Amino acid sequence: MSVRPTSPSGYTEDLRLAHMMADNADSITMARFKAQDLEVSAKPDMSNVTDADLAVEESCRGTLAKARPRDAVQGEEFDDTGWGPRRWVIDPIDGTSNFVRGVPVWASLIALMVENEVVAGVVSAPALGRRWWAVKGAGAFMGRSLHQAQRIGVSRVSDIRDASLSYSSLHGWVAEGMGQHFVDLMRSVWRSRAYGDFWSYMLVAEGAVDIACEPELSLHDMAAPSIVVAEAGGQFTSVEGAPGPVGPGAIATNGFLHDLVVEQLTAGGAVDPEARRRPEN
Repeated sequence: MSVRPTSPSGYTEDLRLAHMMADNADSITMARFKAQDLEVSAKPDMSNVTDADLAVEESCRGTLAKARPRDAVQGEEFDDTGWGPRRWVIDPIDGTSNFVRGVPVWASLIALMVENEVVAGVVSAPALGRRWWAVKGAGAFMGRSLHQAQRIGVSRVSDIRDASLSYSSLHGWVAEGMGQHFVDLMRSVWRSRAYGDFWSYMLVAEGAVDIACEPELSLHDMAAPSIVVAEAGGQFTSVEGAPGPVGPGAIATNGFLHDLVVEQLTAGGAVDPEARRRPEN
């Protein structure tokens, strides 16, 4: 069912601005996706950056310089600018490795923080034909327009044995010394799939997945997804259970399962032998 979403008056124009920046980002990224002349280079941490990443962040910063010149900006690819209580957090392409390889699972993440709290966020994945957004206190939505969108909400699964888990990879958990804890969590749930990156969290917000987690993330990876999950009725914390996109890492759940997942990943423990009581479909 399509509805006309509302948002608190204090952030309505900010959300509209975020959508406008996402529209521009989509135009840039789709023009460069699978381009034969795509420029790819390695950053000091050996992760990939493309000319599309740089162009999207430059576009967002240019828009903000005109529309919100007093706001601070924190992005993945360029130095932080500005200061004050209002800060835009931008990940121009979340899933750059997918983007480079021609996998359509990537998105531009745009969030506004006020006094270190995320108050608005947009996650736009044009190659999937999907966009998600939320404003504090107004719910979470999925669609292509502010005026015609579907409100989304998390699942109500309350038994870990019935839960679906999404993650990015096993390597990070092993590197953080939490490999066994994560494998035990995987064994305790009904189903696990590596949808990865932003998509894991958006699937939690939609109610299609019940748990998503990653061991090591930056603020630009988490800010926009965190408010979408929270406004969809879920819970978003660090791996250690601290509320919000503060890190280290992230756990997002429908809320019912959150404490159990935090405990499993931080303290470990034996898995119920009944956890594998039915085959996956």
